[in-house]
Amino acid sequence: MATPRGASADSKTAVLEMRDAKKAFGGVQALNGAELILYPGEIHALLGENGAGKSTLLKSLAGVHKIDSGSITLNGQAFEQGSTRAARDQGIAVIYQEPSLFPDLTLAENVFVGRQPIKGKTVDWATMEREARELFTQLGVTLDPQIRARGLSIADQQIVEIAKALSIKASVIVMDEPTAALSSKEVDRLFKVARNLEAQNCAVVFVSHRLDEVFALCSRITIMRDGATVGSALAKDLDEAKVIKLMVGREISELFPKLPAKIGDVVLKVEGLGLDGQFADISFEVRAGEILGLAGLVGSGRSEVVRAVFGVDKYDRGSVTLKGKQYKPGNPAVMMAAGMALVPEDRRQQGLFMPQSIEKNSAVTMLKRLSRALIIRAKSEGKLAAEWGKTLQLKYADVKDPVERLSGGNQQKVVLAKWLSTNPDLLIVDEPTRGIDVGTKSEVHKLLSQKAQDGMAIIMVSSELPEVMGMADRILVMREGRLVGEFDRKQATAEKIIAVATGASSK
Repeated sequence: MATPRGASADSKTAVLEMRDAKKAFGGVQALNGAELILYPGEIHALLGENGAGKSTLLKSLAGVHKIDSGSITLNGQAFEQGSTRAARDQGIAVIYQEPSLFPDLTLAENVFVGRQPIKGKTVDWATMEREARELFTQLGVTLDPQIRARGLSIADQQIVEIAKALSIKASVIVMDEPTAALSSKEVDRLFKVARNLEAQNCAVVFVSHRLDEVFALCSRITIMRDGATVGSALAKDLDEAKVIKLMVGREISELFPKLPAKIGDVVLKVEGLGLDGQFADISFEVRAGEILGLAGLVGSGRSEVVRAVFGVDKYDRGSVTLKGKQYKPGNPAVMMAAGMALVPEDRRQQGLFMPQSIEKNSAVTMLKRLSRALIIRAKSEGKLAAEWGKTLQLKYADVKDPVERLSGGNQQKVVLAKWLSTNPDLLIVDEPTRGIDVGTKSEVHKLLSQKAQDGMAIIMVSSELPEVMGMADRILVMREGRLVGEFDRKQATAEKIIAVATGASSK
C-alpha cells in the first residue's frame, strides 16, 4: 500500500540513500557533497540549475559514472557502481527525455528485449505479448504490444520504457525531463502513470524545470546547486519562491527583466507569406528595439514561419523584406549576410556541432572574419569564445572542451553567442529558454532585453505564455498555420491569448 502523499518519512525505510557523493571530471567538480534519499511510494523531484550536478547524479545511479567518494545504498545494501547492467539488475531504471527503442521491434519485444520468455527452444511470443499487455494495463494505458515501435510518439515511447522498468521489477524509476516534448494531454497521462507507479510502492524521481508540474505531482523535493544538495523537504513545506532561491542562491525578484527600449523604424516586413500544408497569409512587421512575441499551441506553425523567413524552408507565396530590401526565398546564407540570425528550437540537432569544441561552435558563423588567407586563426576563435563566455556567464572548464559536455543551459548560451557575435539587425529566437533553469532563463531574458534596448529587432517564439507576456512589446497568436490575433503588451492576458490560440474566441 502506498504511503499517503506528504506523509512523514519517519514511518518509512529509505529504498535508496546517496550520502556526501563527490565526482570530478578533470578540473570540474561535478558533485561536491550530493545527497539524495528516496522512499517507496513517493514521487520525488530533483531540481537545480543546469550545471548543478543533476545529470551526474542520475548517471551515477544509472551506472554510467562511479562516484569518487561518498556512499550509495539500495535496499539496505551497498550499490554496485559503474555498470549500467548492474544498475538495472539491482532495480534502478532511467527513463530519458528521448527514449531509445528499437523501431523495427514490436512494443512487447522492446519491453522484454534481451529477456524474452522461452518455451522449449523458441521465444514464447504469446506469453511475452500477454505480459506486455498486462504491464500497459497496470500503468493505466492502452497500447497494442504487437505493433512496431517505429512512428510511435515520444509519449508512447516513454510508456514502453516505463513498462520495461516494471518488467524488471525496478524499485527506483528515474524520469529525466519527461514532459519537455509532450503536449498538455500527454503530460496529464504521464502524471497518471507516475501516480500508478507511486501506488505500486515505487520510488519515482522526477526531474523537471517546470515548477508548476513539480508542485502538482511530487510529494518531496531535493534541490542541488554547484554539485551539492542544498535542501530537501516535503513539497507542502515549500513554494516556488523558496525553491528558486535555493536553486540559484539568490532572490530572483524579476524573472522577466524587460528594459525600456526606443521603438524605431521597420526592420522586417513579411507580406502574404504562405507554404502549402504549413501556413498561409502571414503578414507582420518588426521594428528596431522591439521584441515581437509569436505565441500559439504546438503545431500552430510558429517555427515553420520563422524558418521560412530566415530561408531554411522555401515559401511558396509572399515576400520577406529586410531593411527595405526584398529577398528571394530559401537562402539562409544570404539572410545571414543581410543581418538576420536564427537561434533554432532544437539546439542539439540544429544549433550546435555537439562533438566540436566550445570555441569552434561559437565561431562557426564568423569564419570569414576570423580567417586570414583562408586559414582560420585558432587564437581568434578562442578569444571570441572567451569574450562571449564572460558576457553570457558561461560555465565551462576549457573552451576547447566539446560542447556536448556542457549542461543544457550552457549549450543554449553557446548557440546565442554564435549568433549574437554576428551583430544582427534582426534576431529570431525559437524557444530560447526551453529545458533550462530559472536562473539561466533570467540571464537570457536580460540579454535579449539589453539587445532590444540597443536597437536590435527581436522575434521570440515561445510556448511559455509568461515568457511571451513578460518580454514582448507585441504578441502575435497563430492557430493552424494562420495569424489569428494580435495584442500589445498592455492588452495581453493569458486568458485572451489562450482563447484565441484554441479558437475559443475570435476577439
